[in-house]
Amino acid sequence: MLQIPASSMPGSPPARPRARRATLSEVFPAAGAEAAAAGFVMAQLGNGGGTVLWVQDRLAERESGRPCLAGLGLRGPLLLMALSRPLDVMIAVEEGLRCKALAAVVAEIRGNHPAVSFTAMKRLALQAEASAVPCWLIRQSATVDLSAARDRWRIAALPSAANPDDPRAPGDPRWRVDLFRSRDGRPGEWVARHDRTADRLDLVAAVPDGTVAEGARGAG
Repeated sequence: MLQIPASSMPGSPPARPRARRATLSEVFPAAGAEAAAAGFVMAQLGNGGGTVLWVQDRLAERESGRPCLAGLGLRGPLLLMALSRPLDVMIAVEEGLRCKALAAVVAEIRGNHPAVSFTAMKRLALQAEASAVPCWLIRQSATVDLSAARDRWRIAALPSAANPDDPRAPGDPRWRVDLFRSRDGRPGEWVARHDRTADRLDLVAAVPDGTVAEGARGAG
């Protein structure tokens, strides 16, 4: 989750995670931005040592491959689980959320499968909040439908920032993010950048005046 000071600009992301309950967040990647969405979620999980359960259905794994931790701040163990059916993924996520030893549970599901129903999402949200384990659901190639997720994001990839040491090399990863629904913060659009040196997620409002939100360090 993003850590944003209470005095941040209007349209700010959700409040500090330690001031709100862990819950279910939903991410809709733009076409071709599936790996970017996974990177954005990783950057928000933070640099703690807790174990993260990452579950993929067969089509999602084929599209984006297995998640790579390099350079995105996540230092704890990562438990990878590849399952054939979205229904199995939803069951595994719900079971994972019952384990309070986990720092977070992340799932990637491709398409608008009936298993990702409002009722199933409601169970995930309630279980995440009861166990205080954040849950992120990445909806690859899916249309926005009825959902019980507390925060809902759209993610698009952007060119990386300039590398200060080598202009020919990629710099910090960047994303265009749109929080279009939130129970805890007002919707808005930002350019997000993971500062690998400071190990934090910086947000710049995607508006002409260039308003800058203070740096936010991800946390599980």
